[in-house]
Amino acid sequence: MGRSIDLNADLGEGYPTDEAVLDVVSSASIACGFHAGTPLEMLNTARSAASRGVALGAHPSYFDREGFGRRDMDVPPDQLLAILAYQIGAMSSIAAAAGSALTFVKPHGGLYNRAAVDPSTAESVVDAVRLAGRGSLALLCPGGSTLAQKAESEGLPFFLESFADRAYRPDGTLLSRSEPGSVLTDPDLVAERAVRIATEGAVTACDGTVLPMKSDSICVHGDTPGAPTLARTIRMALEQAGVAVRSFTAS
Repeated sequence: MGRSIDLNADLGEGYPTDEAVLDVVSSASIACGFHAGTPLEMLNTARSAASRGVALGAHPSYFDREGFGRRDMDVPPDQLLAILAYQIGAMSSIAAAAGSALTFVKPHGGLYNRAAVDPSTAESVVDAVRLAGRGSLALLCPGGSTLAQKAESEGLPFFLESFADRAYRPDGTLLSRSEPGSVLTDPDLVAERAVRIATEGAVTACDGTVLPMKSDSICVHGDTPGAPTLARTIRMALEQAGVAVRSFTAS
């Protein structure tokens, strides 16, 4: 088998372009209601994904609808474990109701960023995925992160994610959305970055530094302007480069 990589999107957040994005991606991280989405949106998105053979993931967050889950928050470990188990359990049931099954978990926004560097938060995330998933779920997380290291040490299956539509700092973390140029919307640029990640394992940071970027899955955000065009352009470019688009959870 030749080279392959997953193309994922964060969906179910109330944007009307989800269906068009689902036509292109191989995995979908679905909002679980704490930063966006409703039970009905979760079910509809899961059904749409399942009908296309797109792998289903839970996209849990802090309880932060006002801030779209992108604010950094101090949440005690037991409380964080509880809200994550709650969201993962809900999405697992929704997936079953859609005639499919949940296969992975990807934290959202502020939780994702904090778990990438904070050992306590990473531990809560790993524990929630392991316990709520009863060993059947994988974790999607950034490479070289505290979260990835914790998953590895606990024996939790995990896969590494990169972002085609977000700028990186020289240290490999994402440039804050408050900074100019943090969100990339040019289809050709985004596709070029995706191909380089998939074929060379590298990406260019905001200052021109070339960063190593091992990745099992490339993300395009469902709320990025022009998300369907970005996703289509990325997929076309990957396939033209000889890289098949295939879910990282596919057997």
